[in-house]
Amino acid sequence: MSTPLDSPDQGGIATLDRELEELLKEENIEPGDHERFSHYVKKDKILESAVTGKPVRALCGKKWTPGRDPEKFPVCPTCKEIYESLGA
Repeated sequence: MSTPLDSPDQGGIATLDRELEELLKEENIEPGDHERFSHYVKKDKILESAVTGKPVRALCGKKWTPGRDPEKFPVCPTCKEIYESLGA
């Protein structure tokens, strides 16, 4: 009698490993200037990130996990330009 662990194509650990690898690729945190600037992100996404630890994507496209006080950094010039072009 076989179990799901014996047949990786039918589920089990191999499937979980493959799904985990795909998730890690999708949520790849980008290196860059996110440490030097505060970025524009929807408030609900910031809250969601605080609860789940999931990265957010700024208007400029940067993806990172927020954790610092944005008041201590200058605003990202690209985010600011995009925000202003939206007529906000």
